[in-house]
Amino acid sequence: MIIVGDVLVSDEIVEACFSCDLSLCWGHCCVEGDAGAPLEPEEVGILQDILPAVEPYMHAKGREAIQRAGLLQYDEDGAFVTPLVNQQECAFAIFEEGKALCAIEKAWKDGTVRFRKPLSCHLYPIRVSRFNNRDALNYHHWPVCDPARAVGKKNNVPLSLFCQEALIRKYGAQWYEEFLKATSLHRSGSWG
Repeated sequence: MIIVGDVLVSDEIVEACFSCDLSLCWGHCCVEGDAGAPLEPEEVGILQDILPAVEPYMHAKGREAIQRAGLLQYDEDGAFVTPLVNQQECAFAIFEEGKALCAIEKAWKDGTVRFRKPLSCHLYPIRVSRFNNRDALNYHHWPVCDPARAVGKKNNVPLSLFCQEALIRKYGAQWYEEFLKATSLHRSGSWG
């Protein structure tokens, strides 16, 4: 475990390789699991604001799930999560050529909304928890991501590089630079 600023980072995040390949995993992280995507408290209001713009991108079942259950639910720890369709996929999951994608992110790519997607999805497979009033970053292992681990290892893509944009979104560019210094990844020349 290393400490960067006020954030605890597990050694696995520094050491692991990871690179998603939707042609191998089909986006099952949006479909499987026991709860929807964890939401930051400020994301709840954002989702309420952008929902009318995102709804045209959603499947009917996702829209129905939100109408029935509301825009958010609570997980077993009482944290906000996105609703699920039939206790399976996220209400915002859409399917193209058999692959699960995010309706929010599709609206963002089209320039319809300025919010990309929930931070927990952007950071995945890094999960944020609280420990002694600090964020603690841990690597979430899930069998549906076995292909991403294999591709990451084959192409030598560190998890910290794969999640670079999301980590900067969460903590800022200065924090990320401190993270690189703390882990010595930037000095090794292994990824720029």
